[in-house]
Amino acid sequence: MKRKRKPTQNASRRLAGGKLRIIGGDFRRRQLPVLEHPGLRPTPDRVRETLFNWLGQALYRQRVLDLFAGTGALGIEALSREAASVHFVEQDRGVAEQIRTNLETLKATNATVSTQDALAFLAKPEAPFDLVFLDPPFHHELATPCCKALEENGWLLPGAMIYVETETALTLNVPANWALHRETTAGESTARLYQRQNATSALAADSA
Repeated sequence: MKRKRKPTQNASRRLAGGKLRIIGGDFRRRQLPVLEHPGLRPTPDRVRETLFNWLGQALYRQRVLDLFAGTGALGIEALSREAASVHFVEQDRGVAEQIRTNLETLKATNATVSTQDALAFLAKPEAPFDLVFLDPPFHHELATPCCKALEENGWLLPGAMIYVETETALTLNVPANWALHRETTAGESTARLYQRQNATSALAADSA
């Protein structure tokens, strides 16, 4: 996941590549280069730590999808925590190529990278996932249609977890069978973790 925000005037003068530090798991403390690109930076350590505390530190056998992958920070953290595989989706060719390079550096062979628009990717269903990271650019109204496509196009296994980060001001609409598991707000950003329920569970919850 990345933070592609509209850079401020001051920030635009500081557009330099940096380092992504892995905070947990097998790759802990490894540092990877981040491509110099407007608005691109790793998800902060604090946010990643909170998310993986929510998820649990080990992701054994889980198939993970990292949409709008950017630096690949969340997907790489999942690989570090023994996810079975991670599929990164990033539209920008240069940014996607940096993810590939970083995966090669880590010798992570259980990962793939698609250089593609996220909604176009979601329009063509493949095998479903256990865990999805969704952090689209702010102020582009992408979160709700992506959530809809994930559910309606068969991308999610029963009980799948979906992490969604949006601008706090956004009204996010998610499928009725997604139960909110955790939520936190920091500044202009709100992070939510949902768990997908099957149809029977969702009906039971509605009638309770």
